[in-house]
Amino acid sequence: MRAAVRSKGSFKFEIADVQRPEPGPTDVLVRLSVSGVCGTDMGLATGELGPTRDILGHEGVGYVVQLGSAVPSAQVKVGDRIGIAWLRDVCGVCEFCLHAGGETRCKEQLNSGRKRDGTFAEYALVPSRYLLRIPAHITVPDEVIAPILCGGVTAYAAIKNAGVVGGKWVAVSGAGGGVGALAVQYAKAMGYRVLGVDVGDAKRDMCLSSGADCFVDAAQSQDLRRDVKAAMGQTGADLVLVCAASGGAYNAALGIVAAFGTLVSVGIPPPDQLVSFHPLLLIDMGINIVGSAVGTKEDILEAIGFVQRGLVKPVVNIQRLEDLPGLSSQFGEVS
Repeated sequence: MRAAVRSKGSFKFEIADVQRPEPGPTDVLVRLSVSGVCGTDMGLATGELGPTRDILGHEGVGYVVQLGSAVPSAQVKVGDRIGIAWLRDVCGVCEFCLHAGGETRCKEQLNSGRKRDGTFAEYALVPSRYLLRIPAHITVPDEVIAPILCGGVTAYAAIKNAGVVGGKWVAVSGAGGGVGALAVQYAKAMGYRVLGVDVGDAKRDMCLSSGADCFVDAAQSQDLRRDVKAAMGQTGADLVLVCAASGGAYNAALGIVAAFGTLVSVGIPPPDQLVSFHPLLLIDMGINIVGSAVGTKEDILEAIGFVQRGLVKPVVNIQRLEDLPGLSSQFGEVS
């Protein structure tokens, strides 16, 4: 089969013929039709996120072509549409898996592109016990589902699990990036008022066209809290999603959370970019800080449901697998 094989230590790929995987007794073989490209792939390829496989990718959509000998046909059939996301499998028995919704932190999780070959290939194996089957009533095209499997569900689950009621103000830091732009759309679709925070006119236009009520350019602002207050008409945001992978963005975001508001950590800064604050900020303001990691299978299907209903509209650019080596050189220049 053809696959995009990474060059070690860089976000570069070459198209190669590799052996097609054979399903074990409990595996399902999927022929992929599309795969999204995520910022995490860049971090994996350059070695910033630890050991990885040579075939990356974790936003794949495809169709079952072969079942392992022990996979019951009542569970999945040849021809079923399957999503292959970051979580390829979980143990189901650790302290995280036993907590409702905790599988995204499973101690033994298998990740696409990290511990199992990813979706930058024609075929991929998926363990049947953690299969994401896309129901037949979902008519969203494969290429539109792909970005929801990581960026979309990451944004949706971060908002959903924050526990902030609709109608409140949500500020999205890094609102012009891949996850941030989807967070703007999901927040609007879920009934929130949305302020985008990012840098530059292009990001402003993207945020406003995605449905944001207002935008603050962090590079132009001399006092971010003042400008956020002026834009929203209140002292801060009830929910702040930090999608930017920057320690500076986190430090700035702490200053725009409203009293008794919630900050959700989504973006992952480099290890040398630490966030610093005094505990009195939390004590005096009653602020909650929580982390959010991708989403469960149920979260993914719920997130796709917003796309099915036309409430969220991912912007996609379709290319061939053979084009990935060229696209990878441009990846750091685009959102």
